[in-house]
Amino acid sequence: MNKPNLARLTAMRDTTSLKLAPLVAAVNRELDVASVLFAPVAARWDAEADRRMQLRTAENLKALMTAQREHTSARATASVARSQRSAARRASRNPLSAARRSAAVADRAAHSHRKEARVSLTEAKRSYPSTLTATAVRAHTLHVLPAGVASWALSTPVDWTLWPASVSAGLVAVNALALKLGRRKVQATLPDDLSAEERALMHRLDPSHWVQHADARGLSGTVTTPPAIRRDGIECEIRLDGQWTVKKLRAAAESVRALLGARTELPMLIAAASRGGWAVLRLRTRSAAPDGIIPWVPGGPLGIDMVTGDEVRVPLGLRMLIAGTSGAGKSTASRPLLFEASEGPLNVLVIIDLKKVEGRLWDHRARVASAPVDVAELVDELVDELNERLDVLPKGQATLVPTAERPRITVVVDEGAEVMSHCQKVKVVTGYTEKGAEITETRDALEGLDSIARMGRAACIDLWWMTQSPTYGDGVPRQIAKQLSTRLGLAVESPTEARVVFGESAQEKGWKADELPMPGVAMLRDGKRSPDPIKVVLMDDTQVVALPDQPIWTRDTATAGVPAAQPAERPALRLVKDEAAATPPAEVEAAPAAEPVSNRDRVLAAVRDGARTNRDVVDRTGINKGTVSKAVKSLVETGELVKDADHGLMLGGGAEEVSA
Repeated sequence: MNKPNLARLTAMRDTTSLKLAPLVAAVNRELDVASVLFAPVAARWDAEADRRMQLRTAENLKALMTAQREHTSARATASVARSQRSAARRASRNPLSAARRSAAVADRAAHSHRKEARVSLTEAKRSYPSTLTATAVRAHTLHVLPAGVASWALSTPVDWTLWPASVSAGLVAVNALALKLGRRKVQATLPDDLSAEERALMHRLDPSHWVQHADARGLSGTVTTPPAIRRDGIECEIRLDGQWTVKKLRAAAESVRALLGARTELPMLIAAASRGGWAVLRLRTRSAAPDGIIPWVPGGPLGIDMVTGDEVRVPLGLRMLIAGTSGAGKSTASRPLLFEASEGPLNVLVIIDLKKVEGRLWDHRARVASAPVDVAELVDELVDELNERLDVLPKGQATLVPTAERPRITVVVDEGAEVMSHCQKVKVVTGYTEKGAEITETRDALEGLDSIARMGRAACIDLWWMTQSPTYGDGVPRQIAKQLSTRLGLAVESPTEARVVFGESAQEKGWKADELPMPGVAMLRDGKRSPDPIKVVLMDDTQVVALPDQPIWTRDTATAGVPAAQPAERPALRLVKDEAAATPPAEVEAAPAAEPVSNRDRVLAAVRDGARTNRDVVDRTGINKGTVSKAVKSLVETGELVKDADHGLMLGGGAEEVSA
């Protein structure tokens, strides 16, 4: 053949190969699936064949031959004894004659010996079995020959009946094909960027390796599909036979980890697949989130999904439980959420922090209560605001629409265990007697927080409960926990705490907060997400302190539109503009003297007009009694008011100078 023709044939062959390549790949994929299905059959066949071959030793063969000789001899002896007994019966009609009795004894002895020899022969055959191939040939012969005879007997010279023989031949072919496919080596294509750990795991997840070692780990009846690498690690499916369920396989997770030789801290998930009788195994050897620290930026997400690489955001308006053990990054993870809850004219933030650490960072953007008395008074204000908002909620409207006058209030309890320990029996000063003695009442802040958790959603007052002890009766009140539908969980210490955070049955579905690395990795259960870990962004202390100031919410500023009483070192902030700021200068000069605009001024004016107790001030001003108590205490400390034992509240020297 000349060179042009050879080159043309080579080109035609290459073109044909390119065209057939997709078809060949598709066929190989189908064969891979079939190989996985028949791999257990081939594994059992090979295991049984190996067992039989190991028993076929020279010693067992010698024992079998001896048992066969003894059985043959016993059969012959039994036959002779039976003949002699028959002859004795014919020779004498007397059943008690010596000849008949001797023949009967000999016959019984020979029969017993034959039975013993048969048992010995059976044991010897079991110890030296025939090969599995020979056994299969005999089994197929038992139905091939009768099937062939049946086809011949049912046929006529005109019509041939082939179905008995064809069924028998089909069974033989299926047996051979199943062994062929089951022994086919399924080789997963490994990418070049795999780590040494991933290569070892994918090799052990290969169906051929899994089937060979599954029985030793108590996983007989399961077989894997060829593993695949995903953005977050390795995934494969596991076929389960009749004795296995997904729940049972999940309970045998330690056996799966041992079979794979996976390290203990490697996250592993076993879940139900998209079809019955199959499970999904995921090994998180990778993270789709960026390596290292993810810095926070204004308007950024809570974190990055470590499986999909998507941004994870949590909208406002949710009642949420945030839990994580000490050092897990609970406070850091919540800061992007606190920023969103305190940003803009329609959102205000309230923080209850008895540890006095995190709240101090946010006191320029949030109302912060750090003492039990302050917590009780703050909760009273919130409950009053809650009831008022529900009273003015328009008919037919399920949720209040936030406005500048009635913004969304996010109430954050930082470390709920401290609140549960110190805020259930708080003594609050509610007034003074005529002689100046304090009148106190015992308040339970948890009752008010419970009301906020149950009814706050309609009034746009949302409760976020944070704790590092997520157990009922310790860090999370059971009644409040029922209302917190959104759960953000970082690493916790035990499965019991993980069940409190995500639900009793959540761990079976993969919500295992006790297996999360720390710090900075969380799970978010909001009814939409799967249990994929989230790498949260880092918002450090300096970024929080550098945030711009925001109006601080109080009950009076929210309802009256005037600034609240502020500490002496900080000017009062407003939620709405002072109406006087919009008045032209000429009109301001012509207007009468302005009424008192701060709580301090209103309290001083009430005392100047004759109020002598806190109750008198509340009645004259209409200010909340907790706010009045706080304002009176501040004015007494600055000397503007004096508590007289006989006459009650009186103006001090500083106030008289101002009034003069």
